[in-house]
Amino acid sequence: MDIMIRVGLVVGMVLVLSLVINVVLFLYSRNVTRRLGMIGNEIADLRDAVGGFANHVKSVYELEMFYGDQTLKALMDHARSFREYMDEFDYIYIIEEQEENAQEKEEEV
Repeated sequence: MDIMIRVGLVVGMVLVLSLVINVVLFLYSRNVTRRLGMIGNEIADLRDAVGGFANHVKSVYELEMFYGDQTLKALMDHARSFREYMDEFDYIYIIEEQEENAQEKEEEV
């Protein structure tokens, strides 16, 4: 009988420990997901700003007064290459969109 009580206590402690670990991991995962969402939104805003800047420089470069100016052309090329570099971060959007689609499907069910 003494062994059964000890086994019961050990199993109970393991279950409580497992529950605590699962709750902590769930909260951590939720926090990381939120942060990734915020980072994705910030990257989208930055990408839009860079795109707007590149378009603005292009429109200034195409003005008759500045047409052919090498400094503006270099600035335009730099803005374009920076925007292409920002496009490499599209995988963040893919992850975020997949999570949103999964949540929408769960809500529909």
